[in-house]
Amino acid sequence: MAYDRYRAICHPLHYTTIMTEGLCVLLVAATWILFSGSALLHTFLLIQPSFCADNTISHFFCDLAALLKLSCSDISLNELVISAEGGMLLFLPLCIILGSYVRIGTIILRVPSIKKSLKTFSTCGSHLFVVSLYYGTLIGVYFFSSSWDSTDITASVMYTVVTPMLNPFIYSLRNRDIKQALEMCVKKVNFFKWQSLNPVTAVRGK
Repeated sequence: MAYDRYRAICHPLHYTTIMTEGLCVLLVAATWILFSGSALLHTFLLIQPSFCADNTISHFFCDLAALLKLSCSDISLNELVISAEGGMLLFLPLCIILGSYVRIGTIILRVPSIKKSLKTFSTCGSHLFVVSLYYGTLIGVYFFSSSWDSTDITASVMYTVVTPMLNPFIYSLRNRDIKQALEMCVKKVNFFKWQSLNPVTAVRGK
């Protein structure tokens, strides 16, 4: 989405010719292949370590960091691969995303229209919030956590469940009809709350 917003804001006249269907498919396929290869590499490395008798993970999925905590053998190679390969796959895209938003920010500040600037900042700001939530929790679990506890489990929920659910919601809020429907729902909820809190006034009004 960062690249899409970058092209839409910085090169609006060439957006349709650059962001073609083939390029979108290529971006998705490259991402899928890259991270599938990363997962396959970690799967192969899990053949070597031996695990203790207590092999129960108190988690909702078999996370790599939690799984390595159960190993009774040397896992220095696994940790080295996580730090090197995982760091590259995490920090390189993060730097590219932040760089694209810095470029977007410099373009927006040159636009004289305040209304257009606020609209662009609202769209990009919501996506930047999701990016910060995703990468922040992911880096915290894999690079700054020494013990697997409830805090790490909560953080893993953020990057595996919450952030994928927020992305479609952010895209939906860009649609004017969905915005109006959401505003109507909020007004109805507030109206029913007001009636429940003021039953006497509601009856007199009738």
